[in-house]
Amino acid sequence: MKNRVTALFDIEYPIIQGGMIWASGWRLASAVSNAGGLGLLGAGSMYPEVLREHIQKYQQATQKPFGVNVPMLYPDIDKLMHIIVEMGVKIVFTSAGNPKTWTQFLKERGITVVHVVSSLKFALKAQAAGVDAIVAEGFEAGGHNGRDETTTMVLIPAIRKEIDIPLIAAGGIATGKAMLAALVLGADGVQVGSRFVASHEASSHILFKQKVVEAGEGDTQLTLKELAPVRLLKNKFYDDVQLAYQNHTSEAGLKQLLGRARAKRGMFEGDMEEGELEIGQVSALIREVKPAAQIIEDMMREFEEAKIEVSHF
Repeated sequence: MKNRVTALFDIEYPIIQGGMIWASGWRLASAVSNAGGLGLLGAGSMYPEVLREHIQKYQQATQKPFGVNVPMLYPDIDKLMHIIVEMGVKIVFTSAGNPKTWTQFLKERGITVVHVVSSLKFALKAQAAGVDAIVAEGFEAGGHNGRDETTTMVLIPAIRKEIDIPLIAAGGIATGKAMLAALVLGADGVQVGSRFVASHEASSHILFKQKVVEAGEGDTQLTLKELAPVRLLKNKFYDDVQLAYQNHTSEAGLKQLLGRARAKRGMFEGDMEEGELEIGQVSALIREVKPAAQIIEDMMREFEEAKIEVSHF
């Protein structure tokens, strides 16, 4: 496929692997890039020197393009950004913050910048800040999310009408049919997260991967809006959060309940009861852990088949 997203990143298919915490290490990113998509390292769960190590290992695994996702709430973001520049990374996806903060710094150093948004308001701000592309993420997505609960199907056409730069759809996309729908709505490409969590190369724990493929409709929920909205698989920790709401627990009490490193505990270390299990609604459609290359191959085959089906209407 040739379009604005494949041209921007010099990739074969307009499929970007989300830079997810505790799942997106060098093995997954390089596997996606080698299969024709764009792999992203998830720096949100990496200390600066760990990020350096993952960049080095990625560069040893492939010469294909890749990027780094950097949540701008990260406490040592300045260290991450300087490692990214020092190591010759050419693509950065920023999220969870003001795109004005780092966009100019990165672009002055020849780096392509993409910002993740959950609303038209922030899409316009990102475009004004000079980013090269936008990821618009509907509230179906896993992990930390927008407060407005706007779905991907509404968000993509709303933003497409108002911005000129390439637009990447995210949230609820794990199949070729969903990819085709996103492009029809006005996206130039798709960012896929949850489907790649359930891949062999993802650094997430095998028990978490198995939990994802066992999930059904309604097994995820957006919660903890007072702190930072996050979509979770239901488990004991989720039930404890709901009980806290029933008991009218304060924001400080919710913070105490959440504690520290709970996402690592669940997604990376495999505690399926007390851990925070971040995943999207589309987990209800995922039924098998597969190699990343197979995921991309399946998506592209289904995409082409869906185009033929639609042409018959």
